[in-house]
Amino acid sequence: MNADTAVSLTGIHLMAKPIGALCNLDCGYCFYLEKQNAFPPRERFRMSDEVLEAYVQRYIAAQSAPEVEFTWQGGEPTLLGLEFFERAVALQRKFARGKLIRNTLQTNGTLLDDEWAAFLRREGFLVGVSLDGPRALNDVARPDKRGHSSYDDTVRGLAALSRHGVDFNVLVTVSSANVHQPLEIYRHLKELGASFIQFNPVVERTAQPEEKIIGLHFGVPPALSLPAVAKAKPVAQVARTETAVTPHTVNALAYGTFLSAVFDEWVRHDVGTIHVMNFEWALASWCQLPAGACIFSPRCGKAAIVEHDGSVYACDHFMYPEYRLGNVMSDELGSMMSSQAQIDFGMAKETSLPGECLRCEFRFACHGECPKNRFIETVDGEPGLNYLCAGYKAYFRHITPAMNIMARLLGQGKPADEVMEIIRS
Repeated sequence: MNADTAVSLTGIHLMAKPIGALCNLDCGYCFYLEKQNAFPPRERFRMSDEVLEAYVQRYIAAQSAPEVEFTWQGGEPTLLGLEFFERAVALQRKFARGKLIRNTLQTNGTLLDDEWAAFLRREGFLVGVSLDGPRALNDVARPDKRGHSSYDDTVRGLAALSRHGVDFNVLVTVSSANVHQPLEIYRHLKELGASFIQFNPVVERTAQPEEKIIGLHFGVPPALSLPAVAKAKPVAQVARTETAVTPHTVNALAYGTFLSAVFDEWVRHDVGTIHVMNFEWALASWCQLPAGACIFSPRCGKAAIVEHDGSVYACDHFMYPEYRLGNVMSDELGSMMSSQAQIDFGMAKETSLPGECLRCEFRFACHGECPKNRFIETVDGEPGLNYLCAGYKAYFRHITPAMNIMARLLGQGKPADEVMEIIRS
């Protein structure tokens, strides 16, 4: 390990999944629900007090920065109850050692009420709430376990957050069910009071027979070059003869059109008031700043996950045995995150790019996107092209004129929202 490849401890970020994959919804596109099959049948999916304390203490100790951000996800983390998070916050105070602690909670919002919202406001949590648009669009893929609508419960949760002044953003999962209604979704979220919005595309392959045998419904990510963690035949390197995608998977060009349509409305009316993270990530790249999301970074490796039992994995999309780094109960986080296995994982995002990506005019903004989506071939027959490539190219090409204007404005010390007047004139 050298200075160029070592993972900086300042940049360590873990997403905690204290309830594993357990959830009160039954979202058809959720890749994480089946991760419970990786544990024994009678597994109790709840982070114990001992694991929680070890995680909080060691996560803070591993950071050299003055601020430490905890991210809580699932599954549905609010199923643990408010007491779990009260205990987590108390432990953070106990081990803070003068550091500023921040918390982010990703939830479907269905269990949030005034008691939850008061706590989240008091403790300064940033809350991400998943909602896929108006009722008819949301409920296609996000029913509860009984097959009933989850929309009203989520909207009630959003209302509780608003009443208590909790900062929140809305995460929209863009699937085949809602990709053709971009403006209907965007305008609906604004009506609900969302000022921070993020769009995530569904890209999942169907499982091969050998993957179904071990309880998987979705295909595993394509193999990465991981010499430090290579096994005789790891599941992520199972030979694949086709690239069939699941019914919920979004069409690549349709996703590019979706983002472009929302961008056109945003850049004319909402710059500076509505923060669409996808557009802010792109603007950062146009301003030659670090990417705001791991999927658009040149390398991976700084955002791992810790499961309910303390196990640490390279990424939540790669929660398979060959990507397990250790456990917070027995291993130091700094050592795990700077291990050769994690370095190889992060470097592979860059070194596995096909020639088409290396020559692409938008490489600076994309960097091949997430490795899990790199399962199609280039026109030259080279493997490793991102499934969403055509859509991203169309989207980046579409936003280039406005991005150039905003980057120039910011470079001149002017606010980016001046682009709205320029575009409209």
